[in-house]
This record gives sequence, C-alpha cells and structure tokens, in this order.
Amino acid sequence: MINILLAIISTIGALSILFASIGILRMPDFYLRLSVTVKASTLGVGLLLICASIMFPDVSVTTKAIAIVFFLIITAPIGAHMIGRAAYFTGTPLWKGTIVDQLAGMYNKETHELESDPSQVPPSEELNEEENIARTEDETD
Repeated sequence: MINILLAIISTIGALSILFASIGILRMPDFYLRLSVTVKASTLGVGLLLICASIMFPDVSVTTKAIAIVFFLIITAPIGAHMIGRAAYFTGTPLWKGTIVDQLAGMYNKETHELESDPSQVPPSEELNEEENIARTEDETD
C-alpha cells in the first residue's frame, strides 16, 4: 500500500515539475514564466521530498525533508515576488496581449513604494500624456 502511495505522490510531483518546465517554454512573458515556474516547481519538489521522507523512515531524513519543504514554501514565493518587482521597476515589458496593468501609475518612482491611491503618486515624465490626463481627471472627481 505504501508503494502505491509513493508512486502516486512521486508521479504527481514529477508531472508538476514537468509542467513547470513546459511553462518556461510556453508562457509569453517574464512575469507569467516566473509565476508558473515558482508555483509548479515548489509543489513538485515538495511532493518529491515528502516521498523521500516516507521512503526512508529514519528520523534525520524525515526532519531534513520537512525542514526543506517548510523553507521552500516560505522563501520561493517571496523570492519570486522580489524578482517580479525588480523586473517591473526596471521596465521589463509585459506581454502584448496583457489587457490590464493594475500597477500602472501606482508606483512612486522616487521612493519605490506602492501607493494604494494612484492620485497620491506625482505625475512623472515617463508616463504618457493620456495617463497623466486620466490621473488628473480622477483627482478632480
């Protein structure tokens, strides 16, 4: 019974890592590639480490596998967020099929902070005239 459970969990983990590698090739821009890779690879590696902890019932192996899964779940999304934020700051282009850029006009270019109200961000020379006009219209409303 344990062997069947291990086979199922390791197959799901390996397929998840396969989907992450296919996602790197298939996704059209950096941000989607980053998202797919972090989510699928974290799941895949976590499942494979759980299989290792079940396969080797030694306490040291199980403890190490659980610690690795714990730190992976904590650090991978935070690292991906920071990489994505740095890419957005440096101007990495979005996919041409992107419909809405929810962060447009929300970052203060001087302090590198995210503002919850776009009217608080001072108009920038980097924004085009339409965005500046739309922002000033929102402020008057």
